[in-house]
Amino acid sequence: MEEETRIGCYVCHCGLNIAGVVDVEKVSEATGKLPGVVISRHYVYMCSEPGQEMIKRDIKEHNLNRVIVASCSPQMHEPTFRSVVENGGINRYLFEMANLREQCAWAHSKDPGKATEKAKDLLRMAVAKARLLQPLERREVQVKPKTLVVGGGITGIQAALELSNRGFGAYLVEKSPYLGGRVTQLNRVILTNQKASEILNPMLKALTSNPNVEVFTNTEIEKIGGYIGNFEIRLKRKPKFVTENCNLCKKCIDACPVEMLDEFNFGLNNRKAIYIPFENAVPSIPTIDEANCTHCGKCVQVCKEKAISLDSKPIMEEVSVGTIIIATGYDPYLPVNEYGFGEYDDVITQFQLERMLSSNGPTGGRLVQPSTEKVPKNVTFILCVGSRNQDRPYCSRICCSVALKNAMLIKEEYPETQVSILYRDIRTFSKGQEELYGEARMAGINFFKYLTDAPPKISRSEDLIQVQVSDPTLGMTVEIPTDILVLVEAMTPRKDAAELGSKMGVTRTPDGFFREAHPKLKPLDTNSDGIYLAGVAQFPKDITECMVQASGAAAKAAIPMSKGRVEVEPIVASVNEDLCIECGTCENTCPYGAIKKGEGGKAEVTEVLCKGCGACAASCPARAITVFHFTDDQILAQSLAAIGRERDEL
Repeated sequence: MEEETRIGCYVCHCGLNIAGVVDVEKVSEATGKLPGVVISRHYVYMCSEPGQEMIKRDIKEHNLNRVIVASCSPQMHEPTFRSVVENGGINRYLFEMANLREQCAWAHSKDPGKATEKAKDLLRMAVAKARLLQPLERREVQVKPKTLVVGGGITGIQAALELSNRGFGAYLVEKSPYLGGRVTQLNRVILTNQKASEILNPMLKALTSNPNVEVFTNTEIEKIGGYIGNFEIRLKRKPKFVTENCNLCKKCIDACPVEMLDEFNFGLNNRKAIYIPFENAVPSIPTIDEANCTHCGKCVQVCKEKAISLDSKPIMEEVSVGTIIIATGYDPYLPVNEYGFGEYDDVITQFQLERMLSSNGPTGGRLVQPSTEKVPKNVTFILCVGSRNQDRPYCSRICCSVALKNAMLIKEEYPETQVSILYRDIRTFSKGQEELYGEARMAGINFFKYLTDAPPKISRSEDLIQVQVSDPTLGMTVEIPTDILVLVEAMTPRKDAAELGSKMGVTRTPDGFFREAHPKLKPLDTNSDGIYLAGVAQFPKDITECMVQASGAAAKAAIPMSKGRVEVEPIVASVNEDLCIECGTCENTCPYGAIKKGEGGKAEVTEVLCKGCGACAASCPARAITVFHFTDDQILAQSLAAIGRERDEL
């Protein structure tokens, strides 16, 4: 005998978010008259402890077997109320939620009458679906106790060390031949004014001596398969052509006849085809640039240790992990054809200035005018180059503070040099950084404001760059003769971010950075379970924030590994093999790679990968696919209820 449907409906005031527009009493009263509803209440905050206790009490007293809560977005509190009904003795999937805040009160705030009528419609639809809900059971999968950390910069290193401290293994994969990322290219860091190497080197030492972390440099991710707890990764280890037998005599570098611009120093000098980017680089052996090597063999001839093999081939490796952390960092914006960059030698980027000021940089830490190699008398910075425009509307967040730091360093080392900063807005937020702005003004650094629609104008006069800026604060146009013009460039997503995101099933924002699952509730998670974000791969941030986020991502990754298992959401697609026509439409449609043709040609669902989005069910021409909790019957019932009809009327 079929169980009688007994539904409890609860309309939330959400303070005045809903009740300020929707007449919640009328909605609750109308809902109480619907078929199957045995109790209908309204309360100021259903998510509060008294609201939750009300639901659990009613489940027992009124023998409820379905519950509906009409409140805010399901993304906000659906897990909360599912737990409530489960604690009350009902299967958590016999719960339905209607959104009266975002979809009703907020959307129709100027028309309370119609908002109230729409709220009644939404509740009528929820009741129609709830009557057809079926209990679902979650299942568990085992989680392998290792993490793949993608990116060998300071964020990735911190994440790997944190995982090791928790007793878990990690594979650290870095695409370039050397570890450290962008921090290796910095001179000093903001706030502490330490050399960047003083922060990074102890971390590198701890990493390379850590038995729980296996490091792969010069390695790319070829393919990622599997799901949370059981990711299968195929790695391509590209050859470095120099083995561990190297004794760092560097005779091979001296013998190499091939020279090219040094990308590590952003083109400020040349390097050889066999090179080591800087002293104390990790790993501490040279690498051959395969794209530019002519295979002349001169490096092999001078190497007494026989540490060079030009015939080395890539090595493919397979690793299995339970979780993944993306910490791939960023690329600095290249302002080609902006403000004379690429046209005048004395127009450089802030990263080029960092390399120039670094003791291991191309000038040994000396600030020199590129065209004359003399100490500059005037240095000018232009902020927001590549940021806060139509192509990149975001603020890169740390550029102002880094420019102030560099301006102060120049003023301290070269007190006779005039330093000017051209800004749209000074954004020195966070601890200690507003004070840095004040110190820069006290140090005699000049500040000139410019407007978006009136950017500075650049021209060349003899050995000087002429910078013209219209300052709205001064109410006049200022001419600034400049020996070095520094363009403070934006932080942009890595060029391979789209490719990596596609392999991992991780979405990106319109800006191109990797997108978090929820900016407030799940800032470290992605839309793919078991894959987490850290550092500038997600959005521009400073080193402190990167370190904090790396620790947070490691903690998140450690949770399922600590448990040893993870529960899988049962709201997934299911294939009726009798109806499947083997067309493959579902496989091509699924954004998560969760449904594929099996050996017999029929579609098969990997439930752990499935997110229940319904794309396969909607696209299937044979209607062979059903998504649990969103079946055709349930959606049809909701659709008919929206227009005040029952299925029996068809």
